[in-house]
Amino acid sequence: MANTTVRGAQAIHGQNPQHLVETVIRNRIYEAPFWKEHCFALTAETIIDKAIELKAIGGVYGNNKPTEFLCLLLKLLQIQPEKEILVEYLQADEFKYLRALAVMYIRMTFRSVEVYEILEPLLKDYRKIRYRNSAGYELTFMDEFVDQLLNEERVCDIILPRLTKRDVLEDNGEIGPRKSRLLDAMEGRSEKGSDRSRKRGRSESRTPSRSRSISPDRGSNGRFRSRSRSISPDRMDTQP
Repeated sequence: MANTTVRGAQAIHGQNPQHLVETVIRNRIYEAPFWKEHCFALTAETIIDKAIELKAIGGVYGNNKPTEFLCLLLKLLQIQPEKEILVEYLQADEFKYLRALAVMYIRMTFRSVEVYEILEPLLKDYRKIRYRNSAGYELTFMDEFVDQLLNEERVCDIILPRLTKRDVLEDNGEIGPRKSRLLDAMEGRSEKGSDRSRKRGRSESRTPSRSRSISPDRGSNGRFRSRSRSISPDRMDTQP
């Protein structure tokens, strides 16, 4: 009973939600001590406490041992929380691993249009997160993780369901075009520049023109200095 999908759960992509995780990995999760000791009888509410305690994302490591992240992902597939609850997971900004768990689940279970609409705004989340693989821990970022979910076929050792290409959805009118953040910033800058030029034109038309010169003693010899920052392994984020 502990490994069965909740009664009344809807099929996802035409199959049992738990079967979205490959059989080999799913069986290893069922045998994992964390699954047996901490995932039993979890609900959509109590799973939050376990997600908050996570220290990393990841798939399998060592001798094909599943991570706690993967165990909780399977538990979400088993209990199938409502969409409103998942949105609450995403909005809990202070708990980044809870958000990571939610975006992974959404990518695996939601329709392509909803996946783009929900996940793309999270590309602005640049917080550091840990990824556990067979070699140990490595540093990644939330936006990189979301980008992988949108573009790669396998993430955290899980084969993701097929995602319809964005340009196809745009051609069918199912989703609007995605705007570049750089383009938005440039457009905002140009609008501000045009506003300033209009104000300057109005002020100059109201006052007589005067020539102004800058004396040498008022000149500026300031310099611009650029600084680069690098993230070393010893500064890896350790916040849950």
